[in-house]
Amino acid sequence: MGRVALLFAGQGAQHPGMGVDMMEREDAARAVFEMADTVRPGVSELVRSATAEELAQTSVTQPTVFAVDLACARALAAHGVAPAAVAGFSLGEVAALTFAGALTDEEGMKLVCHRAELMADAAAKHPGEMRAVMKLAPEEVEQLAAQAGDAWPVNYNSPKQTVVAGTPEALSKLDGLVKAARGRSMRVAVSGAFHSPFMAEATEGLTAYLTQTGGLNEPEIPVYANLNAAPYPAGSSNEARTARADILAAQASHPVRWVDTLQALADAGIDTFIEVGPGKTLTGLVKRTLEGAHALSCETVEDLDAVLAALAETPAEEA
Repeated sequence: MGRVALLFAGQGAQHPGMGVDMMEREDAARAVFEMADTVRPGVSELVRSATAEELAQTSVTQPTVFAVDLACARALAAHGVAPAAVAGFSLGEVAALTFAGALTDEEGMKLVCHRAELMADAAAKHPGEMRAVMKLAPEEVEQLAAQAGDAWPVNYNSPKQTVVAGTPEALSKLDGLVKAARGRSMRVAVSGAFHSPFMAEATEGLTAYLTQTGGLNEPEIPVYANLNAAPYPAGSSNEARTARADILAAQASHPVRWVDTLQALADAGIDTFIEVGPGKTLTGLVKRTLEGAHALSCETVEDLDAVLAALAETPAEEA
């Protein structure tokens, strides 16, 4: 293993009890949850006891997943893991930016809570769903989505998995088109058509919020953006702060270019990817996208110990 990147999990990866043992054993993780509770009271209790149905509500999902993501990353950092770069999937991008210092922990948490409200409001105004389409190339999914009507490819997850968002009617039509093309479609457990034009009002709200709060600080390590699969711009000028804010705000209503992001990280010399936060979705996407890359996940203390053991096998100057 060589250079390390942390990948921050996104909405949809949540599950009851996520991150609880990390919070109980790791001081750095516990500190994140204590911070989260001061900004959004009850986050720790939701992580401990919320049902799957409760966690599926956007207003609950986003702050809890953010807290688990950041807690797991802070635990790794407390044990000496210093990534060369970071990226986050959708919601996870806010946690990645926070870990990299573009936002304080409190600012990141406040932003996530506001983002959740904006996206939930947009979803209520423009009801939609999402489908994961598998076994078909992205170009074919784009063509089928166009045939279906109000449907748009929004998450380019792996070479053979693309998520489409749209109206229930269009996605029902898409299901039939995908089946006829010998692909497979599966409903995604989210409450809206995220990263689609239906989220335009959320982008507008995020732009206004980030303008009011002064934009984003320069990250201390490269953060690769979902919007364009490139690192967030450097610099401390007002123009740079605004440019970074615009990228993050636009992300809510534009596709997550995850395949391109992973490839860009690999091109930058990253060959070890550690997913932080709930689940192992991103770990699987790395394995399906980058041949020969090392992919690890870190949600539990058992995961943490395994990651540290794996990294210890690599000479320090390479890790």
